[in-house]
Amino acid sequence: MNDITGFRAESDTTARVLILGSMPGQRSLNENRYYAHPRNTFWKIMGELFDAGPEHTYLERLAQLRKQRIALWDVLQQCERQGSLDSAIRPDAAVVNDFANFFKRHNKIHSIFFNGKKAYEIYTKHYPDDPHRLIPLPSTSPANAAISFAEKLECWSVVRDSI
Repeated sequence: MNDITGFRAESDTTARVLILGSMPGQRSLNENRYYAHPRNTFWKIMGELFDAGPEHTYLERLAQLRKQRIALWDVLQQCERQGSLDSAIRPDAAVVNDFANFFKRHNKIHSIFFNGKKAYEIYTKHYPDDPHRLIPLPSTSPANAAISFAEKLECWSVVRDSI
């Protein structure tokens, strides 16, 4: 098992929505950037919805999300996991990020979108009474190949409609 530490939030205080993954995969950790795996459709979807696609540099994509008032983070601050799959996260060794302080600084956020079931499950286990609108979305991971890109994009369009 590998002890993994996640990334800091990519956000500013004008954010109105928050997108949460569970924990960056190995490729993302190696490259120190969110959704770095080339087959992960996150940035392709962000390109379709917000002009924050892979044709832009990583820093340009992050800036475009901020401009759209979107914050990006993960539910977990630390965990133990072998490989990159959410199913390999050891629940007893998982440390959740400090959302109480995050929401004090980001008090305009009204909706939280979850990139996959695992992020939603972990978050709602630790924050069952969260007053925000909580919306699980299909994972953009290449491991979620059962859903087409078009279906994912249609589901994810709710983010654009919520800003």
